[in-house]
Amino acid sequence: MKPSIAFFDFDGTITRKDTLFEIIRYHKGEASLYMGLLVLSPALILFKMKLVSNQAIKQLVLQYFFRNMPEDVFRERCAEFCRDRLPSLVRDSALNAIRQHLAKGHQVSVVTASGQEWVAPWCESLGIGCIGTRLEIRNAKITGRIHGVNCNGEEKVNRIRQQFDLSGYDDIYAYGDTVGDKPMLQMATYGYFRRF
Repeated sequence: MKPSIAFFDFDGTITRKDTLFEIIRYHKGEASLYMGLLVLSPALILFKMKLVSNQAIKQLVLQYFFRNMPEDVFRERCAEFCRDRLPSLVRDSALNAIRQHLAKGHQVSVVTASGQEWVAPWCESLGIGCIGTRLEIRNAKITGRIHGVNCNGEEKVNRIRQQFDLSGYDDIYAYGDTVGDKPMLQMATYGYFRRF
C-alpha cells in the first residue's frame, strides 16, 4: 500500500490573517507598517484593480520594508516571529487536521505564497515540510525580490511536482481558501476549499 500525503495552503487556510503584513508588523512595528502602506497605496490600488501582478506588488512591498536587511538578522527575526507571534494566528481546526494526518502516518507539507523564511521554522517545529516563495539574497542581504516565481496558482503544483513523485502516493489531500489554491486542489484526490 502506498503512503498518503496532505498539502496545506498557509495564509487564510492555516492562519486567520495574511502573514506578510504580520511579519512586517513584527519586524518594523505598527507605525512603520501603516506609513509604508500609505506610501505604497497607489500601487496597492492598481493591484486591487488587477493592473499590477501579485508578484510585482509583493516584490514592491518586500523591497520597501526589507531591502538591504542582513539575511541572518532577517532569518533570526522570522524564527522569533514563528515562535512568539504565529501560534496566536493559527486556526485550531487547521492545526488539528495537520495533527490528524500525521497521526495516520501521512506526509504533510505547507505550500504557500508566503516567504519560506517566516513559515518554515513553524513547519519544522511540527515536523512537516514547507514549500514557499523564495526570497532573493545577494551579498548576504535581502533584496526584496522574489527568487524565481511567486509560489501561487499553477506554481504551487509545479513546486509540488518538483519535490514529490505523486505517483508514489495513494491519496493526495489538499486544503486551500483562494483562487490561487484551485490548481493544487484540483491536483488532489481530495481537495478541500475553505474547510476551516
